[in-house]
Amino acid sequence: MVLKVIRAVLAGGLALVASSAAAGREPANLSLLKEDLCAYVDSGAYDRDLAAVAAQAEAWLNQRAPRGGPHLAVVFDLDETLLSNLPLMRRLDFGYVPALWTEWVAAGQAPVIAPVREVYRTARRLGLEVIFLTGRRERDRAGTEQNLRALGCGDYTLLIFKPDAASEHTGAFKLAARRRLTAAGHVIIANIGDQDSDLAGGFAERTFKLPDPFYLMK
Repeated sequence: MVLKVIRAVLAGGLALVASSAAAGREPANLSLLKEDLCAYVDSGAYDRDLAAVAAQAEAWLNQRAPRGGPHLAVVFDLDETLLSNLPLMRRLDFGYVPALWTEWVAAGQAPVIAPVREVYRTARRLGLEVIFLTGRRERDRAGTEQNLRALGCGDYTLLIFKPDAASEHTGAFKLAARRRLTAAGHVIIANIGDQDSDLAGGFAERTFKLPDPFYLMK
C-alpha cells in the first residue's frame, strides 16, 4: 500500500465533501472530521468492528477447511488488515510524507491488528496456505518480512509485492495476481482486506472487508 492517497477522513467524509460542494454548500470541516475519526478509534468502536469481521472470517475457515481440496489458500492484504499504520498516520495528522513512510516500512515496527492475526493463526493451524498480497512495492520487502517475523506471522506460502515500476492501480494488480494464483492451482477460499479494491473482481470463494476510515485505495 502507498499512503499517497490518504486524504484524512471517515469513510464517508470525501463523499460528504463532494455532495456538499455539488449542492453549493460549505463542506464538512476537515478538523472536525479528523476529530470524529479519532473518536471512532479511541472509543474502541474501530477495534470492535475489526474483531467482528475477523470472527466471521475465522468461522468460515473452520467451516470450509474440513471439506478439503488441493492448495486451499487464504489471501491477506497487509496494511490496515494485518499491519496497522495508525501510529504513523496520527503522528502525521493523517497526512503523507514519502520519506517518513519509507522509513516506517523499513523499520518493520508496525503493530499487529490482533484479531486478524488470529485468523492467520487459524489458517495455519488448519493447514491452509497463507498468501500475503500487498500494494507495497518490492523495495519494501526487507522491512515487511522483518515486521511479519516480529509479529509471529512469518510462516506463509507467498508474499507478493507490487513491482517497483508498476503504474497500474493496486486493485488491478491484485486482481491479476489472484487470477494467476488460481491458474497455478491455488484455491482461494478467503480474501481479506480493508479496501474494496483488495476484494473486487472475484477469484475467491468468500471476501471479508475490514473497516478502514483512514484512506481509499483504487
